[in-house]
Amino acid sequence: MNKKIRISPSGIALFGSLILLIGGFFLSYQYIQEKKVYAFSYINNVLYEKDASVIVENPEELVVEKTEQSEIPNTYIGTLSIPKLGLSRGFLDKRAPSNNVDENITVLKESDYPDVPFGNFILAGHSGTGAIAFFNDLYQLQNGDLAQVTYLNDSYTYQLINSYQVPKTGTVSIRRNQKKTTLTLITCTNYDDSTQTVYIFEQI
Repeated sequence: MNKKIRISPSGIALFGSLILLIGGFFLSYQYIQEKKVYAFSYINNVLYEKDASVIVENPEELVVEKTEQSEIPNTYIGTLSIPKLGLSRGFLDKRAPSNNVDENITVLKESDYPDVPFGNFILAGHSGTGAIAFFNDLYQLQNGDLAQVTYLNDSYTYQLINSYQVPKTGTVSIRRNQKKTTLTLITCTNYDDSTQTVYIFEQI
């Protein structure tokens, strides 16, 4: 009953090695995840700035643009809701300092607002991992699913009519019916770092 169990030195060494191996795995996993989020942020920043055709050739122009932006408050002017996904997220004026994919879903600079007839309201957002991956579940959408946008106390309802993938080349071609008022959502393709997915909704 009182027999003592002896563990050999080799057993202790094996156990210690196992603990170190498990600890190293978890540390490596966390490091890889952090790098993945950083990569998503970098790719999306480059991608969406180019999508909006923003090319700053003169550093002085950039200073002027930032000065103008500082006068625009970081206050939500509307909300995007997708009932199927339980998504409800505010968006800012496209000139606001925090209108960027690292903080919010982003209104691209060439976007029309929802109250423009036959316009195209274009939003970009992260997918992947992390708290800023607001568009991570868009891949679950199917044609016919609804999205709702509130803007300036009015509500606009859209229906998904098409989605397609394009390679990440720094530009996005938006294929839509220009006789319709549309909502376009753009994000990285789920489980595919080489493409992005474009979702086209038409107002109903």
